[in-house]
Amino acid sequence: MNVVLIGYRGTGKSTVGNIVAARLGRQMVSTDKEIVRRAGSPIPEIVAAHGWEYFRDLESAVCQDLAGRDNLVIDTGGGAILRQQNVDVFKQSGLLIWLTASVETIAARIGSDTQRPSLTGTKSHVEEIRDVLSERMPKYQAAADVTLATDGRSIEELATAILQHLQSTESRVHP
Repeated sequence: MNVVLIGYRGTGKSTVGNIVAARLGRQMVSTDKEIVRRAGSPIPEIVAAHGWEYFRDLESAVCQDLAGRDNLVIDTGGGAILRQQNVDVFKQSGLLIWLTASVETIAARIGSDTQRPSLTGTKSHVEEIRDVLSERMPKYQAAADVTLATDGRSIEELATAILQHLQSTESRVHP
């Protein structure tokens, strides 16, 4: 069974995922890093040259490939849940864990990140986070098997909580 981390950018998926992978002795895979590797360009360049729809097509192909593997910890891009097909393939082989954070926490975490292109192109940083998060919230909620708030919690606490949910899920699936 895969551990699939979903959530808005800056909620801690990569950081927590690396700890979970290390504790489980599993490979950690980032869908965004895999897209960059396959395309040979950073995400802002992919989006600038080809648009968001093309990027989402690449993302769906990566999600499909990773979902076909087992015992991975997968850090998904924040928009992976926008396409139901991505959620469906991950649910077949994984436990989907939604990492949440307040708008303020997300803004503080991703404020200076230039590898994350604007999703709206016209709004302030905080307005964009608030609007996009509001739009995506129902999709995250529908996709998630488990929801964990990351505000005010250490990486170690979150990793332990994920491992407990995984153990509980695996014991129900394989008694």
